[in-house]
Amino acid sequence: MLVAAGHVRLLFRCVRHVFAKYAVAPSLFGAVRHNRGIELPAGSVRRIQSRARSGTQHFTTGKLVRNGVDNKAAVICIEGNIASGKTTCLEYFSKTSNIEVLTEPVSKWRNVRGHNPLALMYQDPERWGITLQTYVQLTLLDRHMLARSSPVRMMERSIFSAKYIFVENLFKSGKMPEVDYAVLSEWFDWLTTNISIPVDLIVYLQTSPQTCHERLEQRCREEEKVIPLEYLESIHQLYEDWLIKQSSSPLPAPVLVIPADYDLQKMLHQYEENRDKILAANNL
Repeated sequence: MLVAAGHVRLLFRCVRHVFAKYAVAPSLFGAVRHNRGIELPAGSVRRIQSRARSGTQHFTTGKLVRNGVDNKAAVICIEGNIASGKTTCLEYFSKTSNIEVLTEPVSKWRNVRGHNPLALMYQDPERWGITLQTYVQLTLLDRHMLARSSPVRMMERSIFSAKYIFVENLFKSGKMPEVDYAVLSEWFDWLTTNISIPVDLIVYLQTSPQTCHERLEQRCREEEKVIPLEYLESIHQLYEDWLIKQSSSPLPAPVLVIPADYDLQKMLHQYEENRDKILAANNL
C-alpha cells in the first residue's frame, strides 16, 4: 500500500508539472472545473475545436492546448521496435528544410535528479515499471506540446506507443501489477481525453525481432545489454496488433509501413522513395 500511495503521489506531481508548464499562474484567475472533478485555473489553457479524423478516438472537440501552439503544423511519429532504425530515419529527414526533428528524451529517462529509472526498470520492471512509464508519458507529452518551429514535426515514437506498446507489454507479461496498470491507464485516458495531442501520420518501421536483436548487440548501449530476444518479439507483436492488424488499440492517425530489415544504404533509399508520402502529411 505504501508503494502504491507513492506512485499516486508521483502522478499528482506530474499533473501539477503539466499545468505549471502549460498554464498561467492560478492566483491570477478563478478556477474552472473540468472532467473527473479536477480543477484547472481559468485562463490557463484554451479549448479548441480539434481536427477531426475518421477512425480515431483521441481527436474530439473541445480539448485543451498550450497557448501559442501552432496546430496547423503536421506531426509525424516514427514508430517501431527497439533498434528498428528510428534514429537513422530522423537523422535522414533532419537534413530537409522546414522539418523539425524530436528524438525520444532518453537522456531524461537516464537521469532524473541523479537517478536512472530506465536502467532500474530493465533490472526490476515490477518495481520500477510504473515509475519509468509515468515519467515517459510526462516527457513525451512535453514533446507533443512544444511550440512548433517548422511546418512539419517528426517525433521518435509518441505518448500513444508508450501506453499501447510498452505499458501493455509490462502488464501482459506479468511484470506490472494490475493496480499500477490501472493507475497508468487512468492517467493516460485523462491526458488523451482532455488535452489535444494531434498526430497526422504514423510511419511504422517494420523490422523483425531478430534484426533488432542483432543491431542491439552491435550498438552496445548500457541499458540494452539485458534485453533478450523474447522481449523484442513481444514488442514486435504488440506493434503488429496495433498498426498492422489494428486489433488492439485505437489509431491516432493513418499508418505508412516501411519495411526496415535492410542495411543502411537500402534504408536510406527506402526513405527517399517514401519521402513524398511522408511529407504529404503536411497537406492533410
